[in-house]
Amino acid sequence: MTATKQVTTGRRRAHLATGVPAAAIGIACLAGAFFVLPFITLLVDITWSDLPHLLTSQAALDALWLSLRTSVVATILCVILGVPLALVLARTDFPGRTLIHSIVLVPLVIPPVVAGIVLIEAFGRRGLIGEHLSAMGIDIAFTTAAVVMAQTFVALPFMVTSLESHLASGGEHYERIAQSLGASKWRTFSTITLPLLRPGLISGAVLTFARALGEFGATITFAGSLQGTTRTMPLEIYLARETDQDAAVALSLVLIAVAIIVIAVAYFRPTKSREGTS
Repeated sequence: MTATKQVTTGRRRAHLATGVPAAAIGIACLAGAFFVLPFITLLVDITWSDLPHLLTSQAALDALWLSLRTSVVATILCVILGVPLALVLARTDFPGRTLIHSIVLVPLVIPPVVAGIVLIEAFGRRGLIGEHLSAMGIDIAFTTAAVVMAQTFVALPFMVTSLESHLASGGEHYERIAQSLGASKWRTFSTITLPLLRPGLISGAVLTFARALGEFGATITFAGSLQGTTRTMPLEIYLARETDQDAAVALSLVLIAVAIIVIAVAYFRPTKSREGTS
């Protein structure tokens, strides 16, 4: 029975492959090599015997721990803010909707340094909002909170776009039926809309976390680089590159490994599940 399944799966894959032009396969191989070769080069350049020493320095541990905890907080904030925002943008029509939607997606295309300047102009000590907060004794810029805000600002669009695609693909029919049967809007949202959004929520959270983990430009502009307070792993890698190339390569490997593990866990699907859905 197992052999029959393997033959059937093999035939199915062969059938799918026949529809792919040879030129497309060749270009796909080049694209794959373009992505894979730099990582292989990184592995070759590492002095593996020095790796434990390079990764256990206090600066490296502080930067890794700070990056992980701020990225987790930023991801949680993106979920809390992104779900209602995506729902409003996808399901409602109001004056200025296109403008608001465009502004929400702007961090996807502007340089991260520009995002940092925008944040410091708004929440810095002399910023439009930050000036009033500073008068009350609340300073955000160059603190750990600034790191989280910078990560949230650049990562939130990933959550919104991921959820919007799932909201646009369906679910309104079931929601209308639930409301016609007497369910409140909140109950409809919590029992129907949210479960339907689960795939988009998972993929959005993964992309958000990965983006927050790798954030550099907005962080260094808005939060600075203070060890243990605002110096995340990307900033530590940047500083290490100027003084110790081996340390920069080793820290880069850690950041890549964490990102790969997070994405692999989130997108892993058992073989049986994939075969059952195909």
